[in-house]
Amino acid sequence: MSLPMYVRSHVQNGSLAAPSSDTDLDFVVVDVETACSRVSSICQIGIVGFRNGSEIFAYDTLLDPCDDFSPFNTRIHGINSDHVTGKPTFAHVHAIVDEHLSGRVTVAHSFFDKGALAAACRVHFQQPIETTWLDSVRVAKRAWPDLPSHRLNVLSRYLGLRHKHHDALSDARAAGMVIVKAIDHTGIALADWLKPTNPRGGKAPTPAKEGPLKGHRIALLGAPRDGALGQWLAAAGARVVASVGTTSTILVISADQPFGRYFHASPAYRRAVELQQAGCAIEIVTEEELRLRIAQSPVCPSVPCAAG
Repeated sequence: MSLPMYVRSHVQNGSLAAPSSDTDLDFVVVDVETACSRVSSICQIGIVGFRNGSEIFAYDTLLDPCDDFSPFNTRIHGINSDHVTGKPTFAHVHAIVDEHLSGRVTVAHSFFDKGALAAACRVHFQQPIETTWLDSVRVAKRAWPDLPSHRLNVLSRYLGLRHKHHDALSDARAAGMVIVKAIDHTGIALADWLKPTNPRGGKAPTPAKEGPLKGHRIALLGAPRDGALGQWLAAAGARVVASVGTTSTILVISADQPFGRYFHASPAYRRAVELQQAGCAIEIVTEEELRLRIAQSPVCPSVPCAAG
């Protein structure tokens, strides 16, 4: 029988499977199911490793949570005390989980899993797992802002993923593919998803007393107010505002905006269109269009064009 495209490791009958020794992973994904309301009560864990957009290993096991099973939780994932009889505890597999996650980028769909692992480490007297966390919910909201929900089952249907909801391995695999598809969809690299985002930026730059944009209140799509674009607009006399509102006169679509050709689905763009339809005098222009317009104005801002 030929081997599958990834190496799948398991804990079976109490034996411990060796963790992946691959050091060239882009990221790993973890998902857990819990037995009851105590987040430390992990009864299933799934981990999947990705490199260059493809799954290269998977690990999953049932665990004895050393805790009670809640009927509510069992209805969600279908696991009960009979399923975990004789299975290892979290303490038994801690070394495996730590080896898979430690020192890597670890994705989880919401940080419930992060909290559950931390709680299980405390309850089972194990060392905390040191990893860099990335929330795939936050990634999905930024990549597909127009979706009514960013739950994993909704995203899986939208992206055409095979997915069994509330199965730890399947959830981990689906969350990993959300990251892969978000990178492909937006062009934002994994390292950039890890950076903190503050689309409004810090303090707004002070507008120049004179300039071709004097009197305008400009909102930005995909750029911080205190960044190069915001500074350039302020030098042209504009007041750069934090968000699109009824007093905004222009929405500028940044050349660096993260939504790609789907920028029209962004909240700022949709709000500007709603205001236009309501009769507000707000214009929607690209950064390139506005820079060209300002360059042709008799009064140009005295700062260099960031776009070169």
